[in-house]
Amino acid sequence: MKLRIGQKLLVAAMAMAISLPAFSADPIKFGVAGAHSGDLASYGIPTVNAAKLIVNEINARGGIDGRQVELLIEDDVCKPEVATNTATKLVSSGVHVVLGHICSGATKAALPIYNNAGVVVMSPSATNPALTQSGDYPNFFRTIAADDAQARTEVDFALKMGLKKIAVIHDKGDYGKGLAEFAKTFLEQADGAEVVLYEGVTPGAVDYSAIVQKIKRSGADAVIFGGYHPEASKIVSQMRKKRMDTVFISDDGVKDDTFIKVAGKYAEGVYASGPKDNSQNPLSGAAVEAHKKEFGSDPGASSMRTPTRRPWP
Repeated sequence: MKLRIGQKLLVAAMAMAISLPAFSADPIKFGVAGAHSGDLASYGIPTVNAAKLIVNEINARGGIDGRQVELLIEDDVCKPEVATNTATKLVSSGVHVVLGHICSGATKAALPIYNNAGVVVMSPSATNPALTQSGDYPNFFRTIAADDAQARTEVDFALKMGLKKIAVIHDKGDYGKGLAEFAKTFLEQADGAEVVLYEGVTPGAVDYSAIVQKIKRSGADAVIFGGYHPEASKIVSQMRKKRMDTVFISDDGVKDDTFIKVAGKYAEGVYASGPKDNSQNPLSGAAVEAHKKEFGSDPGASSMRTPTRRPWP
């Protein structure tokens, strides 16, 4: 988790985004956009909390060049069609910089609006490679590696475990499908590996027995799933109820406590990739303690990829 990089990005982004003179008393408007409600709120709310912590600290120290930072918090429910409205509202409110969005699809939908307005955007979790590699959004930064790196890690992990016959499943979204496409490509390039099934599922469905049956018939040694915890928890639960011991490997969209709560005992043995552990980093420890003190709980993964402490004394 790139906490130190994230801190530098926050300061740099604010500096880049401020267009008013240093002597202005107007506040710096700092937007936070992401899933603050719905199934994926466990990713968005910790990011809001992290932003609150650092903004409160900055303001307590007199702000930046004498200007206070004002938080503008908007919920996009991780849906592209909502994210465009969220971005439009933030731009209309005069936002200078935005922390977000959380999901790749929502981020992709919102970025043209911010880009046209000259607003700097940085995300702790939007991992679709095209967001930075296409060159279309020079105003966009992120504090996490792109999906091609994550897919490479998952494929290498599966092959090192001796798993050769892989079913690659995704949720049809920019994040999940994008990661799955990379995983499929890497598997096809690997000696001895075989993609025995490649298919998308519909997010929000109650029953995934059809895809579970296809996985079983494919004879897969493992599943690599691209997507988020609501679908992953249902799929793996239905697999285990059918006594399938197929190894389940997924991404940081599943590396969340909510997955464990929903999947329960069926979460045992599931593997999920994610940013490098930085729990021994003093900055990380301080951020965790600050979150516990203020909000009475551990921060989520997205919070720890979000700048949560000021890098200057």
